[in-house]
Amino acid sequence: MIEKREKRKKIFYVPGMISLVFIPLFCFYHFYKVDAFKVYGSIGLGMPNQGDFVKYKVETLRKYKVYKFKGNEFDDKKTLNQMTFYLRKLISDKDTVNGVKLQYNTKTSYDVFIRTLDILAIENAPTWGIFGNDVYIIASNRSFKKAKQDSVNHTMNCGTGAIMAQQAYWEQKQRKEEEKHNFGISFFKQKWISLSLGYFGLVLLNIFVLVKFHKNKQILPF
Repeated sequence: MIEKREKRKKIFYVPGMISLVFIPLFCFYHFYKVDAFKVYGSIGLGMPNQGDFVKYKVETLRKYKVYKFKGNEFDDKKTLNQMTFYLRKLISDKDTVNGVKLQYNTKTSYDVFIRTLDILAIENAPTWGIFGNDVYIIASNRSFKKAKQDSVNHTMNCGTGAIMAQQAYWEQKQRKEEEKHNFGISFFKQKWISLSLGYFGLVLLNIFVLVKFHKNKQILPF
């Protein structure tokens, strides 16, 4: 007698498919939330002593041309360009009569202030200082040269050989970790589109293979 065969239910491994699709997405979301690939920068800024500012009468030391930044993006950009050209002329002429005064207020954007510092660095402003909400820039009639040193300085580590070897080991290890981290960030930034396409292609391929496998599966006896 022929036994009756019964079709079995096709089983799809749902947890596996969910893991395949959603776990990498959660990882990318986590990296995005914690700014894992964000590059931070900093700028060194020193504030002058208020007593020195008054002592040397910086406020009346020059005939300052005033540039005001009022918070309007278009006007502030125009003012920055005008200030740059005037500062360049002031430095090239070695003008000791005139100066530049930059005025900020509560509406001035942080970006304008940072761009101002960039301009001062690019143009090699000889002397400038921040006092309150203002920046004073003055030129000089002479170029400063580096003082020639008659003696040569050498750095000496007074630790034992074991301590010096350990210090060199940790410095080398830290340098390698930093290089590895920087390489990972730069690689991800350059290849993130390819990685994303590859990931979605892998997902589709796995789903296709899984469906194909269950479709062609033989019906076994009950």
